[in-house]
Amino acid sequence: MDVDEVWQRVQPVGEVSLSGRPVLVVLLAALVAVGVGPVWRVLRLGVTLVHELGHAGVGILCGRRFTGFVLRGDMSGHAVTVGPARGFGRVATTWAGYPAPAVVGAAAVWLAGRGWGPSVLAAVLVVLLVALVRSRSVLTAIVVLAVGAVTGWLWWSGSDRLHAQVLVGTGVVLVVGAWRHLGAVAGSRDRSASDAAVLAQLTGVPRVLWVVSFALVCAGATWLTASTVLAAL
Repeated sequence: MDVDEVWQRVQPVGEVSLSGRPVLVVLLAALVAVGVGPVWRVLRLGVTLVHELGHAGVGILCGRRFTGFVLRGDMSGHAVTVGPARGFGRVATTWAGYPAPAVVGAAAVWLAGRGWGPSVLAAVLVVLLVALVRSRSVLTAIVVLAVGAVTGWLWWSGSDRLHAQVLVGTGVVLVVGAWRHLGAVAGSRDRSASDAAVLAQLTGVPRVLWVVSFALVCAGATWLTASTVLAAL
C-alpha cells in the first residue's frame, strides 16, 4: 500500500447504480435492525457515538477545545469541550448532539448513490482516529475500534455498490435512531440534565422550543433521506 493507492481509494467513483431490489433489501434490513430490541441496543451505541461527536465537531468549529468523551453501558454519553461557559459557541455545541445522527445519516444516504462512498468512509476513519485518542473509557474505545475496523475493511475491500448499500443502510439507521433518541428525551420525566434543559438554562428559551428545533432538523433530514431512497426504488 502506497500513498498513490490510498489517494485513489478516497476519490469519488462517479454515480453508482443502486436501485430496485438492492435498495429495498438494505432499507428493510435497516428498519428491522432498528425495530428489534437486542439489535437496537447494540446499534444505539453507534447513534450515541454520532451524537457525542456532533457535540465535539460543532464545538471545534466554534473554537472550543475537544478534550474527551465517554459512552456508557446504558447507551448514554457525554462529550467535553473547553471554552467559554456561555455564548454562541457553548449554545451551538450543546444544541448539536440530537440533530447530528439525522444530519449525518441523511448526508450518507444522499452521497451514497453519487459515488462518494470511498470519500465518506475515509473521512469517517479520520474522525474515528481522533475519537479514539479522545476516548475516556474502555467501552468507548471498544466501540470506536469496532466501528473503525468495520469501516476500514469496507473502505479497503468493499465494492463501490457495497459502499453505497452500507451507507444507505447506516444512514437510515441514524435517521430513525435520531427520532428514537429525541422521543426518549421529549418523553423523559427527568428534565433537568438533558441538552434541551441545559440550553434553556443558557438562553432562557423554553426547553420545549429546543426540542422542537431538534425535531425540525430531524424532519428535514428525514425528508431528504426518504426522497433519495424513494427515487432509487
